[in-house]
Amino acid sequence: MRITLHCALLAVAALLTSLQAAEARRPNVLFIAVDDLRPEVAASGSDLIKTPNLDRIAARGTTFERAYCQQAVCSPSRSSLMTGRRPDATRVWDLETHFRKALPDAVTVAQYFKEHGYHSQGMGKIFHGGFDDAPSWSVPWGTPKAPTYASTAAQKEQTDPANKNKKGKLKGPATEQEDVPDDTFVDGKVARLAASTLAELKRQDRPFFLAVGMARPHLPFVAPKKYWDLYDPAKIYTPAFRKLPEGAPAFVGHNNSELKSYSDVPDVGPVDEQTARHLRHGYYAAISYMDAQVGLILDALEKEGLADHTVIVLWGDHGWQLGEHGLWHKHTNFELAARAPLLISVPGQKAAGRKSLALAEFIDIYPTLADVCGLPMPKGVEGVSLKPALDDATAKVRPVAISQYPRQDAGKSLMGYSLRDERWRLTLWRDRVTNAIHATELYDEVGDPHETANVAAKPEHAEVIARLTKFLPPPIAPASAANGEGPRKEKGKTADPSAPKPAVADAEKDRTAMFERRDVNKDGRLSKDEYMSKQKDPAHAAENFVKFDRDKSGELTKDEFVKMGK
Repeated sequence: MRITLHCALLAVAALLTSLQAAEARRPNVLFIAVDDLRPEVAASGSDLIKTPNLDRIAARGTTFERAYCQQAVCSPSRSSLMTGRRPDATRVWDLETHFRKALPDAVTVAQYFKEHGYHSQGMGKIFHGGFDDAPSWSVPWGTPKAPTYASTAAQKEQTDPANKNKKGKLKGPATEQEDVPDDTFVDGKVARLAASTLAELKRQDRPFFLAVGMARPHLPFVAPKKYWDLYDPAKIYTPAFRKLPEGAPAFVGHNNSELKSYSDVPDVGPVDEQTARHLRHGYYAAISYMDAQVGLILDALEKEGLADHTVIVLWGDHGWQLGEHGLWHKHTNFELAARAPLLISVPGQKAAGRKSLALAEFIDIYPTLADVCGLPMPKGVEGVSLKPALDDATAKVRPVAISQYPRQDAGKSLMGYSLRDERWRLTLWRDRVTNAIHATELYDEVGDPHETANVAAKPEHAEVIARLTKFLPPPIAPASAANGEGPRKEKGKTADPSAPKPAVADAEKDRTAMFERRDVNKDGRLSKDEYMSKQKDPAHAAENFVKFDRDKSGELTKDEFVKMGK
């Protein structure tokens, strides 16, 4: 009996030792986020942009050539990537909403690793600015402070009231090239913080999940002069096709307001050739600056002896248009806005140094990291693991990749779902009230990679449209208290059924006059600053701004303001 018990105890001890050893063997994760990085880096085949350190990650891992964000703007994309849920689940379609309003019990990828014994730490831009998520981290998230610009002239321009843009914000120039050290700016400081943090994490007795966010190449295109000097302005091209695709609805584009908010970019008219080349030069310089900071982190990983036991993932939160279709920045469903770089390196993977054409979505990053690190597959995420493509570059993991973007047209609030297979991009604009399809776009990404013509109306493509339409996501669930969008109620107060109801016509007349007073620059839209001016209850007003903004454009039309989002 004693021998049997002794043997049983030895078996249990051996099992525990085995489990502890397996825990110890779990790899670390270095999770690098890059802001506004389009798929034009050396790892993706560019022979112009110099990114030797991204190339280091690609050489030891897999470059996903067809990776797509869920929505081409910062907060919706990052919220989906971090939770593994699509924007219609997070209900983050704008820059004003935190995903925990709709998903208070969501477990982010960083939080999931923390719950499985990892030290989870974040620095730099991981979530959108102002929307950190404390449950994700083992220690508080933090980012060093740094100036946006190095020169006194640019800093003065940034604070000069004369440079207040039409949204009431003070902005400096769109570019800067000063001969200053890399750690003048935030990315240089974040990279050095990450390097010192790796030295500290090496001494811990548990694996780590270290999330590091790079701010560049987001506007303004600011980088030390040596990175501008890497590029010959004479060799910088501008796109030949600079208008919306033939047959595309006008509402699918935008007015380039993000770029035009900078002090040295005209508010009206197209971007001229000289300015376009200079902006591209600045974007390339900002990428190479970011790349050098990533190199510092990789050097630290190797110096500390951690490189052979660390999974590395680097992603851009969405693509970026540099004049294609006459558009600058993101905010569309076009290929260059929805597609972004994704590099994944796993120690010991079989297909290291290869490029994968597998369709991938950013919601796939979460389950992929769990899979390659030996963690149970997380529950509730909508992505799939990309691990098969890490060992076999020819492997396929999903039939289509889905992105989306909200718009408004003809007084209708629309959600455009873009369904991308290996050849075609089908975008269906669904009316969010009736669920009817308002407009359709179809682009042949093989035969017409610059998306010059919408061929949805051609009869020969009916089968393609029918096939891809089967992947259209279900309609968005109505706003409710359950998803954090229910009607605002004051505690202790109930409606008085006998109270007189205001006349609708009079109320709308009053709100029209109010709109005219608030529309200071008379552009027919209210910026958030214009809307928030002199509000007696700013918190409630901020909630209403998001509710009224049906098309999630960040501004209110007269119709949205007068009808209060109804």
